[in-house]
Amino acid sequence: MPGGRLTQQERQQIALGLADSLPYAEIARRLDRPTSTITREVMRNGGPTTYRADLAHRATEARTHRRRPGSTRGSQSTPQPHGRDAQAVAEYEERFTTILMASGLPKMTARVLTCLYTTDAGSLTASQLAQRLQVSPASISKAITFLESRSLIRREREEHRRDRYIVDDELFYQSTIASIRSNDQLVETARQGVTILGPHTPAATRLENIARFLDFISESITRAAEQAREVLHVKPETTPNGTTQPSPDHT
Repeated sequence: MPGGRLTQQERQQIALGLADSLPYAEIARRLDRPTSTITREVMRNGGPTTYRADLAHRATEARTHRRRPGSTRGSQSTPQPHGRDAQAVAEYEERFTTILMASGLPKMTARVLTCLYTTDAGSLTASQLAQRLQVSPASISKAITFLESRSLIRREREEHRRDRYIVDDELFYQSTIASIRSNDQLVETARQGVTILGPHTPAATRLENIARFLDFISESITRAAEQAREVLHVKPETTPNGTTQPSPDHT
C-alpha cells in the first residue's frame, strides 16, 4: 500500500469518485490507500459536496510550505506527559478531528473539541486553546459558541475574570438529552402539520408516521442514556494484557 502525500492525479480520482457518489472505502480501494486517508483529505478540503482536486492540492502545498520554517513547533514538539509519543499523539488528534468533522462539526470546532478531550485536565482557557492550535482568539471564540450551544462543553469563570472551557463526565449525557429535546421539537412540529393538512390526507399520514418514529427513538435513547449514565463515571481497570474494563463495582 503506497504511503506519502496524495498526488494531484490521486486527488482528481477522489473528485471523480465523489461525483459518482462512491463511498470513501471504494475510492480508497481504487487508489490503494487507507480509507482514513481519503476521509481526512475530503473533510479537510470542504467535504464531499464541495471538494475540488485543484484547490485541495494547492491548499496542501500551502500548508506544507507554512510548516517548513517551524517544523519544530506545534504538538509534535510539545513535551508530552506520561511518556507519550508526540508524533503518535499528533496523528491521533488529526484522526479524531476528522471523525468529528465527518459527524457534522465544522473543522475549527472539531479541533477545539479534540484538544479538550485529549488534554488530561479536560479543560483549557481560550488563550491556551489558541496557543495549542496556533489560531486566532476569534476562531476559538466562534468554535466555543457553537460547542456551548450544543452542550458539548461547559464554561467556568476563574479568578481575574478568565473563562475556562471544560469537558467532563456528564457532558456526553447532557448533550444526548439536549439532542433529544431538539428531536421532540420536530415531533411537535410534525404533529402540527397533521392538524393543518388534515388527519386523513397522505401528507398528514406521512408526518404522523415521522412523529411516531421519532417519538420511539427519543424514548429509547432517553431510557438508554439514563441506564448508561453511570458508565461515564466509571474508572476503567487495566487488565494484564493492557486493555481496560469497567470496575467490578459498576457492572
